[in-house]
Amino acid sequence: MVVRVVTDSTAYLPAEVADAASLRVVPLTVTVSGRDGREGLDVTPADVARALGERRVTVTTSRPAPAEFAHAYRELLDGGASGVVSVHLSARLSGTYESALLAAEEFGDRVRVVDSASAGMAVGFVAIAACEVAAAGGDVEAVRTAALGAAGRISTLFYVDTLEFLRRGGRISAASALLGTALAVKPILHVVRGEVVLREKVRTSGRALARLADLAVEAADESDVDIGIQHLGAADRAKALHDSLVQRFGRRARNVYLSEVGAVVAAHTGPGVIGVAVYRHA
Repeated sequence: MVVRVVTDSTAYLPAEVADAASLRVVPLTVTVSGRDGREGLDVTPADVARALGERRVTVTTSRPAPAEFAHAYRELLDGGASGVVSVHLSARLSGTYESALLAAEEFGDRVRVVDSASAGMAVGFVAIAACEVAAAGGDVEAVRTAALGAAGRISTLFYVDTLEFLRRGGRISAASALLGTALAVKPILHVVRGEVVLREKVRTSGRALARLADLAVEAADESDVDIGIQHLGAADRAKALHDSLVQRFGRRARNVYLSEVGAVVAAHTGPGVIGVAVYRHA
């Protein structure tokens, strides 16, 4: 009997990585002009990018219902798991963590819920750290502690062409969005204690890409790292960032992933986003 780990669809790990870790993924919902779809199953990043480019199309996102988490927890426990640790995107960015908490109440100490205080592939790195301890035979408290420790070793940085989509979704203040627009700058943001915060303002997208690389190296300090690079509609620039970081980190980069960001984050950042998650190994 082992502890099983659950996460949500914003973890954005490659399918083969999630499958190898026996990670259970519960999808969020993306609504495009009134039509609901499950992230990663019914709605793609390309669907969201197209919708955001049309004036009269609205895109919103919503958390899984507590019943969806309860169903996942029950299946795993009934299937022989000794416990469940459920790792999710920042509670300050989504109600997903709250839904998971409500669902966990039914199962007592057998289910523990962890706020990763981050978003995107950073959530995935925290979940994988928990899976590794679970696979080594750790009990539910050891797996939870591993997830919390990993969450403290994550840095999430990203560049957006405009702050407008973050403002619309309430993920950044109107004042910060107005400042960026008024100064015609290219914003670099990061996640601090679970919130999206403006990190720097640069003048060009090229400079933003160079600063993302510098800040990722700075965030790594001297540690070995896993790196996740994601984008929406910016494949060439994301590949350039990938190549730069691979060269700069060398053997210190244990795993480097490059992919398109998922539909939920895409809906709140808009086309042109490039993000990098840096996970420092202990």
